[in-house]
This record gives sequence, C-alpha cells and structure tokens, in this order.
Amino acid sequence: MNKARWIQILIVIAIGIVVGGLILTLDKPSAMPEEAASTNTNEELAENQPGIGPRSGKLFTDSDFSVELTIFEKGVPPQFRVYLYEKGKLLPPTAGTIAITLSRLGTPAQLFKFTPEADYLLGDQVVEEPHSFDIAIAAERNGKLMRWSYSQVEGRVEMSDAMLKSTGVEVLTAGPAIIRPKLKLPGEVIFNEHNIVRVVPRVPGLVTSVQGNLGQHVKKGEVLAVVESPMLADLRSQYYVAKKRLGLTRATYEREKQLWEEKISAKQEFLLAQELWNEAEIALELASVKLRALGVQPESGRLGPDIAHYGIHSPISGIIIAKAIVLGEALKEDREIYTIADVSTVWTAVTVYPKDLNVIRLGQKVAVKATAYDVESEGTVTYISTLIGGQTRTATARVELDNKEGKWRPGMFLNAELVAEEIEVPVAVSVAAIQTLRDWSVVFGRYDQYFEVRPLELGHSDGEMVEVLKGLTPGEQYAGGNSFALKAELGKAGATHDH
Repeated sequence: MNKARWIQILIVIAIGIVVGGLILTLDKPSAMPEEAASTNTNEELAENQPGIGPRSGKLFTDSDFSVELTIFEKGVPPQFRVYLYEKGKLLPPTAGTIAITLSRLGTPAQLFKFTPEADYLLGDQVVEEPHSFDIAIAAERNGKLMRWSYSQVEGRVEMSDAMLKSTGVEVLTAGPAIIRPKLKLPGEVIFNEHNIVRVVPRVPGLVTSVQGNLGQHVKKGEVLAVVESPMLADLRSQYYVAKKRLGLTRATYEREKQLWEEKISAKQEFLLAQELWNEAEIALELASVKLRALGVQPESGRLGPDIAHYGIHSPISGIIIAKAIVLGEALKEDREIYTIADVSTVWTAVTVYPKDLNVIRLGQKVAVKATAYDVESEGTVTYISTLIGGQTRTATARVELDNKEGKWRPGMFLNAELVAEEIEVPVAVSVAAIQTLRDWSVVFGRYDQYFEVRPLELGHSDGEMVEVLKGLTPGEQYAGGNSFALKAELGKAGATHDH
C-alpha cells in the first residue's frame, strides 16, 4: 500500500511539473501561424492541420492521441470544451492535461486552463465574440508534450488608407466623455397669456362698420370697427363749447386788465374776468381729458356729420383670436368685442410626469421640436405648476419661445428635450458608429490595416455619444462616420459564424 501510494504521489508531482512548464511557456508571446511555419517542415505543418472531430470541432492528432476543440454556446456563454481520444476512442477528461493561449487583434493574449467536467475538459473563461483569433494548444499525455496551432477569422475587413479615404470612413478614438442623457416630453404651443388683450368699445353706440375679422393679423392702432355714439357727440360738443368759452373769457380778461391798469374800470371787474377765464380753462381741460380717456384726440374732429363716429383701434399688434361684434348691433361700453394676442413670443405647455419632476427646474434650457414638420428652437423653463392634474396626473412646465419669425403657431404639438443629468464615463463612442450585426451592437475596431467587429455592452447615451461598459478599451480606434461601408464590405465577404 505504501509503495502504491508513493507511485501515485510521484505521478501527481510529474503532472504538476509538466503543467507548470506549459503555463510558463504559454505565458510568453505565442508565435503566429506564420512564425510557426518558419520553424516547422512542410510535413509537420500538414500534420498540424486540424480535421473535423466526432463533435464537429477542430481535431488535432499526434500519433494515436487526438484532441478535439469545440466552442459550446447553447444556453451558456461561449466556452471551450476539449475531448480527448486515443485511437479514435473517447478518453476520460483526466487522461491528459490541456492549456490554450488565445491571441486576438488589439488585446493581450489569454491563457485558458481546463478542469474535468463530465466527459470533457472545460475552459475557465468565456470565449468572447467575435471568434476571430489565433490559438496555440499544448497537451500532455503520459509525459509526452504535444503542440498545435490554428487561426480563424470572423467579422474582419481589410481596408487600406486610400480605400478609407475613398469610402469616407472616419476613424475615431474611444475615450472618456461626458454623457448628457436627454429627457423627452410632449407639449403644445399656446398663447403667451401676458400678451393677450381684450378690446371693449368704451362708449355705447351703434356699429356702423366692422373691419377686423377672426384670425386676422392687425397692427397697433389699426381700426377694427366704427361705432356711431351719441355719448361721443355730446363729449365733443362739450369740448368745443368749452374751447369757445375759453376764447371769450380770455378776451374779456385781457380787456378788463387793460381798463383796470388805465384806471378806467374797477379792480372788481378785472378779478371777475380773471376768475371766469380760469373756470373756462378748467372746463376745457376736463372736456379734453374725457375724450383722451376714450382714445380720441380732442382736435381730431369737427362739428358735423362725423362728430358721433368713434373708431375702435387695436391696442397692440397681433392676431384676432376672438370676435363678438356684428354690423348694426347696439353696443355697451364694457362689452368684449375682440380678443387680440401678440404672438411675437409664445409659450409651450410641456407635460411633466411625476417621476420626472425632480429633473426639470426653472431656468433650464430646453430644445423644442415640432412633431408635424422641421421646426425647432430653444427656450427656458419659466414656470412649473405646483399641482398635479386630477385627471391627467401630470404637472405642466412652461417654456417661453421667441416667435418673431412666426414659425410657431398655437395648437402645434411638439417634443421638448432637456438634459436630465451629466454623467462622466471612462469609455464612450459615437452613436453614429454603432452597427447591428446578428444580435449584437458593434463597432469596427481598427488594427493596422484591419477592421474587426467588436460587440459592445452599452450604457448611458445622449443621442450623440454612448457609454461602453464592455467590449472596447480607452485609446482603441474605431470606425466612426460611414461605418456602414465596412458592414457592407463584410457582407460581400460572406461573414460566417462557424465553429
């Protein structure tokens, strides 16, 4: 029993020494297939060419011993599985020791170690996509060390600098970036309520002319309607009477003043004339104020047929958005007959959901884009409602937009985009560089004259840059603009996924 136990211990020690030697050897840069060709005879190369194994893997043979390498990916991440054979018969996984060095473009070499699992040896790492790499295999069986190597290419395109220039492919470098994710919210253009004016006649009368119509653009001071008003006629009459009286009292005052200075008349007559002149001035000023309060210039009319005609003028430039006047009707002085809105600035009522209320704030810049056609602008948040709508369960944010060009029309639907936050990420790529290949989101990494697909795990995006969580390292170059040209070239080459 002691002798048998010592034999087992010696065997374990021998295997450990061999595996250690393999690991030390494989940690060194592995030779590429071309280098291996320079150190082997043509006969040895022919022997190292893999065949097809019973499980459709790559089969490598040395004398009676064979190693079948497969990539298994059904229901699990891709993994190396190695089957051992002797004279075509399957051996238990403990019958040999395997180590594999995998090299791919732009990344350090990987050393795969294997452990027994069922009837195969299982690799200790995931075989990342794409499966385009150079592999060096070292096997130990009964103290004999065997080596094989092979290469396979997937998702790779060769393109010279001249061809890059002709196809317009832009080469960018992955690196740190600040991602500004945008929150998109629906909204609608509404009138600026601070620029809406309601027009009333200010004098009662009969409508003799209607010139302003619903939807019409009007300028400040433009006549909207004409009213025939007895009240206006009376006020104008009072003004002209007061004006005549002022002229008479002034002449009387000047005459009495001269007579008093010449000692012809008594001072009492002079003082009475002065008082009557002052009263006439006050009466004229009062009549003038009454007319100006109605928007009528005292000297704008004369006694005659038009003395009772009163023009209702637009107080601002804008659009008539409401009209309540018809020809021939009798109006009261406080009747609302027109509503006019100045649309040189407009508001957008943006719908804010409760979950987004912590993102939006006063003074925040907002990009606004119409949904119907290509119109966009930028404004700032000027108001956020403090209450949640009982039926809609949303709040409203107001964004003020400059509209001097008249491109925004109340009632238009729009989308408002605002920056939700700023996120610093260690690696990001241009969104325009992302292509879809099979079920991957990929970029084409550049390695000398080659471009090769790199499947990415993506994070935050702001529509221009996207965070890369896995698949690309800082400083790696990739195809940015016109990267679809590389995808087209890959399609022409008939890209496959055959392991």
